[in-house]
Amino acid sequence: MLLRPTPELAALRQDWTFAPNKPPWRVQVRRLGQRVLRRVPAPARRVLRSPAGVGAWTIYFVFTPDGLLQAPHRFALDRLRALGRPLLVVCAAPSPADIPADLAAAADALVWKDLPGFDFSAYTAGLATLAEHCPGSDALVLNDSTFGPLVDLAPWLALARWDLTGFTATANVENHIQSYAFHLKGVTPARMRALGPVLMPAHAYDRFWGVVLNQETRFARVASRSMSVGSLLFSDMLEAEDPTLQLALPLVRAGFPFLKRSLLGGKLAHLHPEHEVRDALRAAGYPA
Repeated sequence: MLLRPTPELAALRQDWTFAPNKPPWRVQVRRLGQRVLRRVPAPARRVLRSPAGVGAWTIYFVFTPDGLLQAPHRFALDRLRALGRPLLVVCAAPSPADIPADLAAAADALVWKDLPGFDFSAYTAGLATLAEHCPGSDALVLNDSTFGPLVDLAPWLALARWDLTGFTATANVENHIQSYAFHLKGVTPARMRALGPVLMPAHAYDRFWGVVLNQETRFARVASRSMSVGSLLFSDMLEAEDPTLQLALPLVRAGFPFLKRSLLGGKLAHLHPEHEVRDALRAAGYPA
């Protein structure tokens, strides 16, 4: 593993192969309620620049309700371009005309989607576009909820030995990989159909718990029916319900590539002192 060993991270399991387990009945009831009451039509989307060439792609979801790129977006774009992989950007904006010009210029392929639908609607749009135009490609998929990549991702991607690989996974709700970043091999129309219960072509969820209960926490289990699934790190909840939150600073200090943006001035800023978050980002090379 690429992390420097520390006592705080000793309980995290490394190189974890996904094992399905059954969520509590309360979760199942709430999940069904969200599915019945909260599922909505998929947001509008349009391919503005088609991907070309089968290979190793990066799909980056950027949310720009005001049509403006923020500093973390620019940092991420620079780091992702440095990987040397073609970049497919899925941008959520009020209209295609509202996509920032510098974002469009940085993309090898570009998909616009309407604002509703959270990240899984963007993942569906990006992966479906890749499957249609470049079937058989591999994809690093990530959203803009993190600062990063804070380190070179190439050595991490070299460890992605499963068809679907998460960077972190947790037993919270049920065993699942976390969806802020993952790697998917062999993106084809058949693979997209197999993932259809989660990467829904015609529907989406536009509320947080609908996405969490029916998409993120089901993703690994649905995928495991037709492909191998695992994660580079796994927390069984004894040490951390969510390793990207409770163990965020030890992870970044040990060389982990991502830190959630909500920990700095966002809804989860109370979890860690601001000066410690900024210090960890600076030490990792981010101009916080």
